[in-house]
Amino acid sequence: MLTLQGLRVPGRLSGCDLKVAAGECVGLIGPNGAGKTTLLRAAQGLIPAQGYSSLAALPIAKRARACAFMPQGREIAWPMQVQVLIALGRALQPGSAGDAAVETAIAALDLQALRHRDATSLSGGEQARALLARAMAQDTPLLIADEPIAGLDPAAQIATMRLLRRLAGQGRGVIVSLHDLGLAAQHCTRLVLLHQGRIVADGPPPAVLTPRHLADYFGVTGSLTQSPDGPVLHLRGLTTDPRP
Repeated sequence: MLTLQGLRVPGRLSGCDLKVAAGECVGLIGPNGAGKTTLLRAAQGLIPAQGYSSLAALPIAKRARACAFMPQGREIAWPMQVQVLIALGRALQPGSAGDAAVETAIAALDLQALRHRDATSLSGGEQARALLARAMAQDTPLLIADEPIAGLDPAAQIATMRLLRRLAGQGRGVIVSLHDLGLAAQHCTRLVLLHQGRIVADGPPPAVLTPRHLADYFGVTGSLTQSPDGPVLHLRGLTTDPRP
């Protein structure tokens, strides 16, 4: 789905190597300023970068058929119905299959009651759901979402993460940047930890969210335990000497 080799943005990202396969829901985590958004945008060729990205190497039209992107910014510039906004995800692949994809996305994000509303009149959380539905309707092998649960209420956060995990289970590759480490542990098959523009850990949640990593890179004390419902993160407080 995606291969990065030595991807770098001078001053922001340092030689990142990463592979994402079909069926993976990869959580990109790290403190503020770690380089998460820079990596996601550089991987798509949206900002100048050095090194190799299998996605950025594609012509633009093929790139749009290979990857859907929900950016961190949620500005909707023009007034249009929610269902029209979502249908824009099918601009390069119109037809009856596209209509079905739009309806599936509307149902998946629970937007039936809002489908005829002006998208610019929605709340921030509702706009986030509509924009994720647009990316889902694009029906690409790879879906990248930059902080899709920021600003959502707890129920919507959980529903969104369950949806992303379900899409991965259906064979897509999913990459999602997150600040909620607990939800990342519960719903991602794999976590990639960035710090100061470098990938410092990559693996299953228990291997990445270790007490040492929590202390060194997030400045908190805590641990990850297993429960019948999956991994549970316990944060206890701040460290007195986090890594600079």
